Amino acid sequence: MELIAYLATAFIGISLGLIGGGGSILTMPVLVYLFGINPLLATSYSLFVVGTTSLVGAINNYRKEQVHLKAAFFFGSASIITVFITRKFILPSVPTHVLTINGFTITSALVTMVLFGALMLLAATSMIKDQGSQDAEKECKDCLRFFNLFGYGVGIGLVTGLLGAGGGFLLIPALVFLVKIPMKKAIGTSLLIIALNSMIGFAGDLGHFAVNWKFLMGITSVAITGLFLGTIISKKIRGNQLKKGFGWFILLMGIFIILKEVII
Repeated sequence: MELIAYLATAFIGISLGLIGGGGSILTMPVLVYLFGINPLLATSYSLFVVGTTSLVGAINNYRKEQVHLKAAFFFGSASIITVFITRKFILPSVPTHVLTINGFTITSALVTMVLFGALMLLAATSMIKDQGSQDAEKECKDCLRFFNLFGYGVGIGLVTGLLGAGGGFLLIPALVFLVKIPMKKAIGTSLLIIALNSMIGFAGDLGHFAVNWKFLMGITSVAITGLFLGTIISKKIRGNQLKKGFGWFILLMGIFIILKEVII
């Protein structure tokens, strides 16, 4: 089981290297179901793994001039603040036992996983539809306005803060269709925003959780290795086809999580 868990962790990095997103959506199920970590702590670990891995990918893309710094700043300004507030102040105030109905106790861990399952279904739909597959014909400078993107940034910040997911499947379509950034540059920009959001979110967690640094650094190293593998593979295989296939896999995973938590 441990070997499978580490292979799945490598796949997280491979996905980020291939399509610039999607991998973070797998981190929570891997941590919870394969490594046996409590869901709330897993959201914190997920932020660190995804943040560090995405940062490595963002630096690699920046060297290739595939990062739009202004777009990253505009999106990131809203989302980073939202993530930090959510992790530092909102989540610690959420009770362990949320509600009891007819003897059935709804816990914060249950709510977290069900919401995450729903998020996976949304992510899968986005990937299968392939909304961000086409390059923008021309970058729209007038589209890049702070207040136009503020609300979207806050929404991504809430997703990252509450569930420990980077939100790449939301970011890339927004960058391509709202800001008209070419797909390759949108992937690099997405990785930078994900990295900033995730690392700030993890910083907000410090003091709230006891972190097993040895374990965390180990799985992060595996994910980063997967990132480099994904980058190499992306030069030989069309990312759009992989994105759709990965979307169907995420769809099945999301259905499994909801059924497991609510019914099974």
